[in-house]
Amino acid sequence: MRAVVIDEPGGPDVLRVADDVPDPEPGPEEVVVEVAATALNRADLLQRRGLYPGPPMDPEIPGMELAGTVVTCGVRASALAVGDRVMGIVGGGAYAERIAVHERQLMVVPEGLTFVEAAAIPEVFITAWDAMVVQGGLTSGRVALVHAGASGVGTAAIGLARALGASVVVTASAAKVDRCRALGADVAVDYASEDFVVACRQYTSGRGVDVVVDLVGGDYVDRNIDALAVGGRIVQVGVMGGGRTEVTIGKLLPKRASIIGTVLRSRPIEEKIAVTQRFAREILPLFDRGVLAPVVDSTFPLERIGEAHEYMEANRNVGKIVVTLAGR
Repeated sequence: MRAVVIDEPGGPDVLRVADDVPDPEPGPEEVVVEVAATALNRADLLQRRGLYPGPPMDPEIPGMELAGTVVTCGVRASALAVGDRVMGIVGGGAYAERIAVHERQLMVVPEGLTFVEAAAIPEVFITAWDAMVVQGGLTSGRVALVHAGASGVGTAAIGLARALGASVVVTASAAKVDRCRALGADVAVDYASEDFVVACRQYTSGRGVDVVVDLVGGDYVDRNIDALAVGGRIVQVGVMGGGRTEVTIGKLLPKRASIIGTVLRSRPIEEKIAVTQRFAREILPLFDRGVLAPVVDSTFPLERIGEAHEYMEANRNVGKIVVTLAGR
């Protein structure tokens, strides 16, 4: 089968499409999916540079989410059948024509969605929902602050907040704030020229936000505390702006606030299955009803995977960058 492989760390040019990668065989509770589309994530860029290793595999194949059709089932796999249209998150290996996945890590693609649209859902929507709602506690009537609002996770968070009846303030570049507002953000802050702490206080009449979902880190962390309401939670999902910073920890005390670190990729498979199945029960029906929709920025064929990485590294996208496999 064809797959994108990484022979050595480096820039986008190290991504190589190999034609002779062995086809996967399913384990007893796994299914093999013929991949129609996958999607890019910041973790893929870090993995390519050797900074965020994926699960051990030979050859090394990146890719954390997929949409496609079940073509083979393991001997104990019973929840899915050959021909089912599925999507899901994996630790790696999704930049390939076929992949073996535990069947309970997969979800049935909602009716009416294409594989391109389906590939734009699993990683960002589960990440945003798990961080903002499950761990952050966002509910109807509350307010979230989401950094990198035009990113895949950011656009998913906007949609989820609106679907839940919550309000959302986002930060983004000047070129993207209008798009964030069009997607449903109540307030979109240009991080280069405006202060998100001031914007949050103004929007909440001085109370502060209930949840912060932060993909940036760096000096945002200390300012997030200033933007937070009493009893609020900061959920740290990424550190694009740096993993080290100075924080005035004493500011957390009178606010009875908390900072929570989270990641999906390194969780045990039991936890990955649990969060996927809960998301499928509670959130996936909203896609069937048209309440939620994926945000697809652009598509690239597998052969142009290097260009897709360059496009993401240039921070040009609003929403997801999807990679399609020819003939799927």
